[in-house]
Amino acid sequence: MNEIVWPSIDSKHLIVDSKQMLTLEKEMFSDGMPQEALMEKVGIQISRWLLKRKPLLKHGITVLIGPGHNGGDGAVIARELFLKGYLVKVWCPFPIKKTLTIEHVNYLTSIGVTKLVEPPDVNGKELWIDAVFGNNQKRKVDNKLIKLFNQKFLNKYGKVISIDIPTGLCPDKGEPFLDNAVKADYTLAIGLNKIGLTQDSALPFIGELNHIDIGVPDNKLSNLEKKIFKVTYKDLKNINLPSLPKNSNKYKRGRTLLIAGSEKYPGAAYLALRGAISSGAGFIAAVLPEVVIGSIWQVAPEIVLKGTMQCNQNGNASLFSALKNIDLRAYDSLAVGPGIGIDNDDWQKTKDYLIGFKGLLILDADALNRISESNLGSKFFLERKFKTWITPHSKEFSRLFPNIECETNIGLALNAAKEFNISILFKGANSIVADHTKAWQLFGTDPMTARAGLGDLLTGFLAGSSAIDLNLCRNITTDFLAKYVLLHSFAASKCKRGSNAFAIGDELSKLMRNRKTRQIS
Repeated sequence: MNEIVWPSIDSKHLIVDSKQMLTLEKEMFSDGMPQEALMEKVGIQISRWLLKRKPLLKHGITVLIGPGHNGGDGAVIARELFLKGYLVKVWCPFPIKKTLTIEHVNYLTSIGVTKLVEPPDVNGKELWIDAVFGNNQKRKVDNKLIKLFNQKFLNKYGKVISIDIPTGLCPDKGEPFLDNAVKADYTLAIGLNKIGLTQDSALPFIGELNHIDIGVPDNKLSNLEKKIFKVTYKDLKNINLPSLPKNSNKYKRGRTLLIAGSEKYPGAAYLALRGAISSGAGFIAAVLPEVVIGSIWQVAPEIVLKGTMQCNQNGNASLFSALKNIDLRAYDSLAVGPGIGIDNDDWQKTKDYLIGFKGLLILDADALNRISESNLGSKFFLERKFKTWITPHSKEFSRLFPNIECETNIGLALNAAKEFNISILFKGANSIVADHTKAWQLFGTDPMTARAGLGDLLTGFLAGSSAIDLNLCRNITTDFLAKYVLLHSFAASKCKRGSNAFAIGDELSKLMRNRKTRQIS
């Protein structure tokens, strides 16, 4: 297995499914940790988290306690907050089944915590804590309970916090079991982040996702067979990219070739080239349609034109006539796809050049659509024996890999990457990067990057950035792809002059200059 370089293997970054989390807990119990101790630790850690946010507590707290150990966690939280002087009430919507939870609830009533007989008032200002069902929920929940929670959420008189998983949300798929799930203002993931919480489908339900560390031993985490990492902007500080040497010149700063644009989509070429320029690559060449060539010197005079693409009667670019005259061996990376349109006959003539390219091949947009409509289909990737990155969104992915199945986008990306020996950027609100052994789930990134055109900018940025790093260290692993995607999103979030592609490109240029020159005195 490839060495994990970034980020670190710890409970803050690792993502697991419900089965993996249960297995970890059972291993901790078999090693001697009492269940009572774990419940105490969870409840106390969450209580500390809440006590640092006292405005949430000022109108009192109502804890909705479920029948299992998640309910027991809620009871410990209720106890700790009550003992700190807060007004605390509890309500048990279902008969309690676990002995430990029953004991905690009995103790609550003995010390004076009010146990409600009727459902709490949705119009009250107190904080509601959803401790009904956590990681163990596997089926639909009473819809009346979910409606009660969501009335509270929509009224906005007081916040809703879900412990581990919002009630009614599948911890693995990130989708409601039935029609709806609890909508929380905050979700507190216990121990490790659950895979369902990081899916795009979970975003309307989880609110702000926070991690509660309960001290899962490092050796347990290292032994997890499937490594999936949650990465956020906070992880940018630990990104290490190769630094430019002091004697760097343009040929030592990477050579990339971009094939982009058509009469139908000329703007895609400009955007992709802008992304490549923002990477700081030393030599950027391009194959462009005639409609772009006439004006490219005005917007990107540093681009070296290597070929002209003719366009068919539908305005889609033809690659073959240009590629047959280019020596691809001169380039570290090659990006193909933004705005080229569909031309199946042209792809049949062109594919062998791309299959044989020994550098890093980056395929985006219409290149992926051409592959999915071609005779070879996704077997194209099996024909190619060299490093390949692809950047599909969900529809492009399903067209490329109609036989790949999984409950989550992370699983889909991992399965496709393994079967076809490629690295995948699966675009979405929370984009995913995966290879055959591991995945990086970007989380909490700027939604302004989910716009037409910014994917073209990203493709150019990937091409230029990878060319630089391939030139410096010759072999780059898939974590580089995850780093580039995170940097692209971060640049958008920092862009104070708006969120258009050229402004984001300027922000990327500054960001990469700081990264690449940090060791130069």
